[in-house]
Amino acid sequence: MPDTLAAPAHSELIIKKSRFIGCVQPMADRASAQAHVDALWKEHPGAAHICWALLAGGQSAAVDDGEPGGTAGRPMLDVLRHQDLEGVLATVVRYFGGVKLGAGGLVRAYTDSVAQALLTAQKVPLQRMATLHCQVPYSLEGLLRREIDAAHAVLLQVQHGSLVALQLRLPQAQAHAFVQRINDIGQGRVGWQDAPNVQ
Repeated sequence: MPDTLAAPAHSELIIKKSRFIGCVQPMADRASAQAHVDALWKEHPGAAHICWALLAGGQSAAVDDGEPGGTAGRPMLDVLRHQDLEGVLATVVRYFGGVKLGAGGLVRAYTDSVAQALLTAQKVPLQRMATLHCQVPYSLEGLLRREIDAAHAVLLQVQHGSLVALQLRLPQAQAHAFVQRINDIGQGRVGWQDAPNVQ
């Protein structure tokens, strides 16, 4: 099972007078990654390039940001893949030092920046999450809320109508047992909207 990162980790390399500032961090999707890169440009307005790679399922991306094609984003993405990571953004801010590194030198510089940052990063197992939707009579709402707390699930949404509709998220591995427990306690009075869908 892939890992993600607990927190951001950084590196800094000087190669032939160019400064490479690397960072790896947890990141869920491309929109969040792009917002983070935009913020990096504000933080480093004098940078020559900010290259990045996101490994996040169907949202993955590799951006060379003006470096020769395939010398930055793709090698950075390969480092993340090689480490069996998921939901991770790698960024490298480059300040140009006046000496060209050539394609091989660039690949090494960007690869090393990410690899160095990963050396200090704390990896944590990635948990697949399930989102559950159920409807219960008002008399069961308090009981269900206590069960959600006890399972360390996250209550996402509650709507009060003729019944109480609750939406919650918990690790996929716990979802089946949770549904069974609630069905037992509810004695047939709990309605599940659909089969648990994985997030």
